Amino acid sequence: MVDKASDMDIEERTLYHQIHPVKLATDWVTGIIGLYFFWKHHLSIALIVAVVPSMVVSFLIIQFVDLQNYKKSRFGKYIHRYMNMWVDSARLMGYAIMAVGAWYHATWLIIPGLFMIFLAWFHGVIFHFK
Repeated sequence: MVDKASDMDIEERTLYHQIHPVKLATDWVTGIIGLYFFWKHHLSIALIVAVVPSMVVSFLIIQFVDLQNYKKSRFGKYIHRYMNMWVDSARLMGYAIMAVGAWYHATWLIIPGLFMIFLAWFHGVIFHFK
């Protein structure tokens, strides 16, 4: 599927939507709120809060937002080069570690989980992989 407004296929739109400010804000806000519900042992609420809004926002951005400016940006070029399924998996694993830490009230797990997420996002800057 190619979006006529931006000449980007679904694969590109899926990649570049990740750096849209609304998507980033949604992920961070709902992620933090989700951790609160994990901490309180409300598993279903935590999963709904942590997953559903991000999925809805992703769908809306991928379908309706022109992402060309994000693709052309420095951040867009960065994620084109460094974002892949392994990085996405590392980000998810980082959040899973944080969720387990919240569930067991083990802040010593939440901090490394957060560090793993940051490391996944910025590994190209930190290690300058070619």
